[in-house]
Amino acid sequence: MKQMPTDRRSADFDVVVVGGGPAGATAATDLARQGRHVLLLDRAGRIKPCGGAIPPRAIQDFEIPEHLLVARARAARMIAPSGMTVDMPCGDGFVGLVDREVFDEWLRARAALAGAERRTGTFESIERDSDGCAVIVYRGERGGDPVRVRARSVIGADGARSKVARATVKGADKVPCVFAYHEIVKSPAVASDVFDPDRCDVYYQGHLSPDFYAWIFPHGDTASIGVGSANKGFALRDAIGRLRDQTGLDGCETIRREGAPIPLKPLRRWDNGIDTVVAGDAAGVVAPSSGEGIYYAMACGRIAGEAVDLFLATGKASALKTARRRFMRDHGRVFWILGIMQYFWYRNDKRRERFVEICKDPDVQTLTWQAYMNKKLVRRKPMAHVRIFWKDLRHLLGSAA
Repeated sequence: MKQMPTDRRSADFDVVVVGGGPAGATAATDLARQGRHVLLLDRAGRIKPCGGAIPPRAIQDFEIPEHLLVARARAARMIAPSGMTVDMPCGDGFVGLVDREVFDEWLRARAALAGAERRTGTFESIERDSDGCAVIVYRGERGGDPVRVRARSVIGADGARSKVARATVKGADKVPCVFAYHEIVKSPAVASDVFDPDRCDVYYQGHLSPDFYAWIFPHGDTASIGVGSANKGFALRDAIGRLRDQTGLDGCETIRREGAPIPLKPLRRWDNGIDTVVAGDAAGVVAPSSGEGIYYAMACGRIAGEAVDLFLATGKASALKTARRRFMRDHGRVFWILGIMQYFWYRNDKRRERFVEICKDPDVQTLTWQAYMNKKLVRRKPMAHVRIFWKDLRHLLGSAA
């Protein structure tokens, strides 16, 4: 028989959030604003490799202040294996760019201002007291003896290959990942055809990534030059070296280097049926094909926080299941479509070439930007969808030949 956690009077916290990235910090902020007693536990010195792109929907939904935007990209450029380029202007909008080192810390500070208690440490395990209450075990940033805190609930937002997920959620050790690596460099002093401070460049070239893509994203005074691949034998650093050579960015000063796995498939289950739920990368909510994670992490963190708040109010563990159900209702179809795109179009350079060619189409560009900016599939232009279907079918048949 499953035991429910003890009441608030005998627990140290209502919820311990493990991981202070966009998902964990958002959940901690929302729960603290609801009056919950929250501990936000995060490792020191962790910066995720990330292009840093956030759509207007994220800026609006999560009240991101303008001073955190280090750049505003007003176009994307797709580069095919042949070197063919396709520019995709955003129209009247823009894509915000953030530096994760600054952005994530601001999110954690906001959680603290909302009332969450911040601690720096490394999660080790979850134990159980005799009454069934969760005991979170961690070590402080200076090591020493393990610290134990009792909590009525836990949110695991500790990234891909989450230790919380692996300790509590069945199947969490089997999520497929892309390995990402990027270098933050000083931006060139003068804009050129290969680097524009108002444009995000995406390279679909097999010598840079055999199964994903490489990127150059502007960050104001700096830029992110990165690559992803699920091929464990592929040398990511060498690929970045080749990209910097071919774009003339090899002479730019390198400020820092970062690498990490990034999941590209949501877990089948996000909760342990007792008192724990996972969010963000720990739940696998990075979009296939694009690798976009910041917006989805924050949306997932908010939904997970709402599920935990309901659990704390009712004592019903079934409330935790609502997190995955709600997220997949809102975003599951987009993830499914993007997964199919990645599976088919990224398989070889012939298909990548055709994929970039498709991006020339005005209907594709319009619907792609509308879906990206608003985080929903666009249904307002049915004939545009029909035209895209037949064009895609023609390209698919040509690529499969």
